[in-house]
Order: sequence, then C-alpha cells, then structure tokens
Amino acid sequence: MLLAIDVGNTHTVYGAWTNEKWEFIWRRRTDANDTEDELVAWLRSLYELAGLPWEIDRVVCASVVPAANDVLERLATRRLKAPIRFLRTGAQVGIAVDYEPADAVGADRIANVMAALRTFRPPLIIVDFGTATTFDAVDSFGRYLGGAILPGVGVSSEALFARAARLPHVDQLSLTPPEAAIGRTTVGALRSGIVFGYAGAVDALVGRIGRELGGTPKVIATGGLGSMFLGVCESLSEYVPNLTLDGLRLAWDKLAGSSD
Repeated sequence: MLLAIDVGNTHTVYGAWTNEKWEFIWRRRTDANDTEDELVAWLRSLYELAGLPWEIDRVVCASVVPAANDVLERLATRRLKAPIRFLRTGAQVGIAVDYEPADAVGADRIANVMAALRTFRPPLIIVDFGTATTFDAVDSFGRYLGGAILPGVGVSSEALFARAARLPHVDQLSLTPPEAAIGRTTVGALRSGIVFGYAGAVDALVGRIGRELGGTPKVIATGGLGSMFLGVCESLSEYVPNLTLDGLRLAWDKLAGSSD
C-alpha cells in the first residue's frame, strides 16, 4: 500500500492508496515538532479504525515545510520499514518548468500539474485553495510557466478580525456563500465581503492569467475550500479534491528508481 503525504503550512494530508483507489484520506495539523513515534502511533490507530491492514510498502511526499522532512524520513525508514521519495522539482518527473529558479516551485504545485496533465488537455490554470491560494499556469505544450500567490481566504479574514476590534469573528467554517451581496447584519456583510470579494479576486486573476496563456484554458480548483468557491467563482470549471495526492501517486513511479 502506498502512503502519500502532502505537507502544507497549516495541515498535512495523508492518503492510503491501494492499486485501485484512495482507501482513506486523513488531515493532521502540521507541527514540525512531531516525532516519528507520535506520527506512527497516530497513523496506526487510524489504519485500525478504518479496517485497513498495516501494510505500507512505499511512501511519497511533497513538503513545503522543510523542518518536517527529517521526521517523515525517519517515520518511513525506521517505523514503517518502507522506502520514501520526496518530490522536489519538475525535472524529477518530466515536467518542464519555465520559472526562475526552477527549483523554487513548491512540490505540491508540481504534483498538481502532474495530476492535471494526466486528465485534462492543456492549457490549464490550477487554483489551489489552501493557506495561500495558488494559481498555476500550464501552456498548451504542458510547460509550467508560473502563476500567482494570493493570501488564503482564512489568512485574509483572520487579519481583518485581528485589526478590527468591533467586528465579530466569523469562523472559516461559517464562510458559506450568503444568499445576497447586501448584508443585512454585520455577520452577513462580512460573509458577503469575504466570500464574494475573494471570489472576485480569484476570477480577476484567472482572467488575467488566461489572457496571457491564450487559447481557452481549463480552470481546475482543488484544496480545502475549492468546492465552496466552485459555485461562487465564475471562472472555475471543475473541482478535483485529491489533485495533489493524485499527483504524488503518479510521481512515485518516476521517483522509485531514484536515490531521492
């Protein structure tokens, strides 16, 4: 069984893949102070609860938190007795990257591109809603050209609440699209401004990137809040929840023959 690990700034996503499907996907708050013993105890308990055999024979990882990498390597090699490979650059998996420097592109973004190219015909724009919302542009030849990074909706709203003492706090889980743009209460006005305003920013960036790409790019959403914005942003055409994990799964075959 393959264990895919996507280490983000806020959460780490673990996916258990058999030869056919993702059996289970779990999220854990990212903490660089976790030890391999804590992680293996947590992970094994989840496998038991899910009724999965404790048979992990390979591990693949994308990480944007370098401080977590050593622990994950020890988790794989010492506790799971399984080989681990880290996706770091497009060159490892045959993705052409036209970016300066090429190795500065986050591994999760490379995984997204790899998975998207397996399913969709380029040009593509991939919008990943996470701690930051990232926009990745792939031209008609399948080359990664770069993109944009927007502060995530949670980060943006928390910054507002921290600086405006009289505004009520609206939890990120409550940020569902309101029925109308005209808020009749303070909470309603906040939901309108945050959700519709953020959707407008996403649409504006997608529009600009699309005009620079040319053609009619397919716009794919992924990430934790991607499903919510699919119905709010006019530019998003499809939501693929496990895009990064799918990319890591595909990357394993190319990384398996390497020493890293």
